[in-house]
Parts: sequence; structure tokens; C-alpha cells
Amino acid sequence: MTQTPATGRDPSRVLIFDTTLRDGEQSPGATMTHAEKLEIAELLDDMGVDIIEAGFPIASEGDFKAVSEIARLAKTATICGLARANFKDIDRCWEAVKHAKSPRIHTFIGTSPLHRAIPNLDKDQMAERIHDTVTHARNLCDNVQWSPMDATRTEHDYLCRVVEIAIKAGATTINIPDTVGYTAPQESADLIRMLLEKVPGADQIIFATHCHNDLGMATANSLAAVAGGARQIECTINGLGERAGNTALEEVVMALKVRHDILPWTTGVDTTKIMNISRRVATVSGFPVQFNKAIVGKNAFAHESGIHQDGMLKNRETFEVMRPTDIGLSETNLVMGKHSGRAALRSKLKDLGFELADNQLNDVFVRFKELADRKKEIYDDDLVALVRQNDTVEDHIKLKSLRVVCGTTGPQTADMTLDIDGTEHSVTATGDGPVDASFNAVKQLFSHKARLQLYQVNAVTEGTDAQATVSVRLEEDGRIATGQSADTDTVVASVKAYVNALNRLIVRRSKSAPGEDIKGVSYKDAG
Repeated sequence: MTQTPATGRDPSRVLIFDTTLRDGEQSPGATMTHAEKLEIAELLDDMGVDIIEAGFPIASEGDFKAVSEIARLAKTATICGLARANFKDIDRCWEAVKHAKSPRIHTFIGTSPLHRAIPNLDKDQMAERIHDTVTHARNLCDNVQWSPMDATRTEHDYLCRVVEIAIKAGATTINIPDTVGYTAPQESADLIRMLLEKVPGADQIIFATHCHNDLGMATANSLAAVAGGARQIECTINGLGERAGNTALEEVVMALKVRHDILPWTTGVDTTKIMNISRRVATVSGFPVQFNKAIVGKNAFAHESGIHQDGMLKNRETFEVMRPTDIGLSETNLVMGKHSGRAALRSKLKDLGFELADNQLNDVFVRFKELADRKKEIYDDDLVALVRQNDTVEDHIKLKSLRVVCGTTGPQTADMTLDIDGTEHSVTATGDGPVDASFNAVKQLFSHKARLQLYQVNAVTEGTDAQATVSVRLEEDGRIATGQSADTDTVVASVKAYVNALNRLIVRRSKSAPGEDIKGVSYKDAG
């Protein structure tokens, strides 16, 4: 394969830079625990992601510790931390990533007219800061990435000027962020081409693309940038990210794989591990994947139309451009029941992409048996829901018992007992329906000011005995937390999801306010 003379890299190879743990976690309510961050990082490393942006080290002590530990544990991926354009941020970032086998510092500053006004710097002052901070980062680390935030709305002549400054100061990767999801594919490609043509030294470094999905074009913009000469795509699992999200890793990777005929570039990602990490990120973030989401949605390989079903029976390629197994999804949906044993459950979960330790399997097996007593047939999605229930934050609050009375006459009541930090408390509450009464009972037992922002119910499978997956999002003093749970009883699932969100909110209370670092300076739109 022909190599580019400047970088010595295979020109057909596209690096995958995953920022689920940084930009993805900036989604309101998507905060992950320390253990969850480490687990997601391990899964990303294992699936072949080239660079993992593990966090924003100066944002909080928790972020610093998570990035530091991920750096120590990483096997093959480059571990990157984010830093604003000041020495303190960069030093803190280096302290966190320096233990990695392959560390990277990623520093940024907003270069568009709107963003230059925030620190009140003129063009020359900003150019000087870029030179000084990139130089400082390069003196600490050989692998430095620099981003002109809001690059797609920055004047082209000024963008060329500051990119050249960053390259001369030692940046090895230049990331071009579409911070607000404003650009279109042709513009995305043309911007990279312009920089490669006009900026001295541009052929000596790697250009990256970082696209937001505000207009629904993040994947298209990222692929267009690659066509224009970018060789690194920044993305997140499930497209997780603030506002409308980021470029979805699974979409760009599978697009490159399936349409290699017209997109002649490759990645190092093991696509058979996509489905497992997608489910895991959905669980720990509390953001369920929409049913019709490309690649990883529940309906991505479902066929209900008679014409589609007939075509599928004759030839799968009639209506499928890829196989479920390409992303690690089992092609079979074998039914399990109450007579299925532990070995069968372990085997089935392995087919679904879940490798559980013995104690985890035991816990899931107990709940599997309980579910089998209530539900005649247990399908793949039921098992996935059971595994997701195995994921908990520190449980300050636990549901011990619940009895509801509802109907067309009489009061709607909920008799509830909660275990709060080891002590049981009981109450009877009323409300406009069983869920409202149950939520009122929780409020009476555990006083809080959280406001319910989202209450969403989805059936895991079909039938009146189907498990219901419930998502609840709470907001309290600017802090947002999302909880999920599943049960054949929708009201029970609702209360468990509500309690799960409260437990996550308690964790968030102990952290700094969202969107602020230790100085109180906003970092939520970083890149």
C-alpha cells in the first residue's frame, strides 16, 4: 500500500477518535460513574478504537482520576485528555495522561468571531496564545492535537493563519470542529481541501473532523471531510452528545465497511463488538437508543412489511445491506424459559455480546428465573433488559415493596416501602393514576426538589406479559440525571427507574455544577 511521504501512514487508513467519555458525557443527564467510565474505556480499547478522549482532567477531581486510571489501564489505544488554551489546563491534562503507553494532549480555543469575543481577544492576541499554549503542550508530550473551536464559522484566511501557527508550534493533529452542526457535506470536504492546499506544513500532520448533528448531517459531514483529506474521525457511541449529539461511531465505521466500493478507506475497529458497547453505553448513560437508529436501533434489522418479509426469506440481501452478525448481533432469537439452566443462559448471553463474571451471572440468573415464572417466553431483548438491570450506581435508595390501587372509581393510591441508607420507611400516597401516586410516595419518603423532565415507557418485546423499559430524567438545581429500569409490571419499572435517577442525582450532588470547572468557567461546548 502506498504510504504518504510526510507522515509515513497508510493514506487509506482512517483513525477513529472516540469522545464518548468526554463530549458524549456532556449530554445533560449522561454523567457516568468512575467504574462505568473505566468499563467503557476498556470496551473501546478492546474494539480497536485508535484514540480515546477520556475526559477533561481539570473539570473536576473525578474527571482527573478517571482519565489517569484509564491512561494506566489502556492496552493499545492512545489516551487523550482535553485542555483549554492555558498552561494550567494543559499541565493538569498532562498529569492525567502521562502514564499511558501512548498519551495525547488535546487543547482548543474558539476562533470564530463569536467565540473570539468570549475571552475578549483580538486576532493577534489569540494567535499569540495559540502559539504559546501549543508550544507548551508539545514540550510536555510528543502527541498534541489542536482544535479551533467553531472552525466552520471562522473566516477562512484567519483559520489558515492559526492552523499554520499550531503546526509550527508542534501540533501533530489538527482537528476541524463543526461545533454547532452548521456545515454541509460539500463545505466540510472543501474546508479540509483548502487547508491542505493553503497552509504550509499541512501535509506533515493529520487533519481530523469533529461534527455535531444539529442538522442531521454529522455522519455525512465526517465522511465528506475524509474525502477531502481528513484522516481522523471524532465520534461517539450511539451518537451520544449534547444537543442533537455527535457523529455516531457505528455509522461512519459501518458506512466505510459496507460502501468500501466508493469510500476506499478502512478503520481498525472490530465491528462485531459494536452492538455490545452500544447497549452498554445506552445503559450507563441512561440514554436509550431510538428504535429506528441506524445500525444499532431495535428495528435496524426488523422486517414487518409483507413484501420485505417475502424478500428476506428468498434472499437476505434483498432488504439488508449488512448482516446482523457484522455488528455482533445474533441472527437467531431463540426462546428461553423457566427450564433453561445457568449454562444455557451463559451461552445465550455470550451470543448477545455479554461476558459476565460468575457473580454477575448468578445475579442475572436469579432474576431470569423470577422473570420466567411471570413470563412464558423470554426473548433476546428480555435478556438484554435483565443484564442492564445488573448495572447500578451506589444505592442510597432501594424499593422494598409496592402495592397500588387504581381504576375508574375510588382514589389512586400507592403503599410503598423504601430502604433509605439502610433504614426502611413506609407511606401511603395518592395521585392521578398509579404512576403519579407511586412517584408522590417516593417524594414523601425522600424529600427532594428534582423536577421530572422525561417519563418514557417502551415495551421490550411483544405481548401483554412483555417487560416495560422505563426511562426517567430528573433535574435539580441545574443537575440532570437519568434512570432506567425494566419489569413486567410497568408501575414497578417506573418506580425503579425513578429511584435509579435519584441515586444518580445524589452522586451528581457531590460533584461540581455541570458545565463548570474548578474556576467556574464553562467548557460544555469544547469542540
